[in-house]
Amino acid sequence: MENSTYFHPSVLMLSFGDLTSLRYLFSALTLIGYFIIIFVNGTVISAVVLNKTLHEPMYIFIAALCVNGLYGSIAFYPILFVHLVYNVQTISYTGCLTQVFFLHTYGSFEMTTLTIMAYDRYVCICNPLRYNNIMSLATVFKLIVAAWLYPIVIVGLHVMLTARLPMCGSLIMKVYCDNWSVVRLSCVDTTVNNIYGFFIASSLVVSALVMLSYSYTKILKVCTRSSKDILNKAMQTCGPQLITSVNFIVDIFFEIFLYRFTPTIIPYNVRQFMSMQFLVVPPLLNPLIYGIKITEMRVKIIKMFNMNKIYNK
Repeated sequence: MENSTYFHPSVLMLSFGDLTSLRYLFSALTLIGYFIIIFVNGTVISAVVLNKTLHEPMYIFIAALCVNGLYGSIAFYPILFVHLVYNVQTISYTGCLTQVFFLHTYGSFEMTTLTIMAYDRYVCICNPLRYNNIMSLATVFKLIVAAWLYPIVIVGLHVMLTARLPMCGSLIMKVYCDNWSVVRLSCVDTTVNNIYGFFIASSLVVSALVMLSYSYTKILKVCTRSSKDILNKAMQTCGPQLITSVNFIVDIFFEIFLYRFTPTIIPYNVRQFMSMQFLVVPPLLNPLIYGIKITEMRVKIIKMFNMNKIYNK
């Protein structure tokens, strides 16, 4: 009799809370934010692709980070906009798992890309004479493929483990689907899912923290023994990466740990907005920071727009 309560729902309910009372305002902000993300990330990607002088590892990694920003935004903004405009708070079970896959691979891509970017800066500053040999273009593209292939495999398995669970609930306490929210709807033992989820978090977040800490500690030691010019150059390229890395890790830390273990100590509306931080801030922040703070990138972007103006005349 107990098993009769288990089912695989065709539709899941999302929780929009107070967003529905101002849904037209939030839908407009969602649309504007989405177009801004497309514009700023597309601008950085175009600058890297169109300028041969930017065909270097650091800029290629920045372009990869912006591609990932577009990838994650496509899986989040359009469906959120539709839900707000039409006041729809449901999503199909298949659509929910699909969104889980895309959003979790987006977050994983971000972590792995930031990790290899830290490694790139470590090699550049700590082993400058060997940099070109170590970070050849072939190596760069292999690192990017590995940084994207690994998350696809581990997140794909994660979603498959979730899809096998019978459900006895249908309410997700967010405006989007994430794996833990779906797992919580199951009435059966989810130990395997929890252990595997902990493995993913450890392999991505912890490894990224270790690599970032090691790389920038080594970089700082080298800079303290170098001239002021070298220190300024290092800060110009490492500063933006530190900002984007710390911002994303803090957002992910909240999403993975605080929401999972202590969700009730934070007001519901605050949790709703905080749960969207890693989907909203990095795609906006990354291209702006890299496009403004890195001089060569900024110059190429300005030149690109000036050439467009001349061409249009």
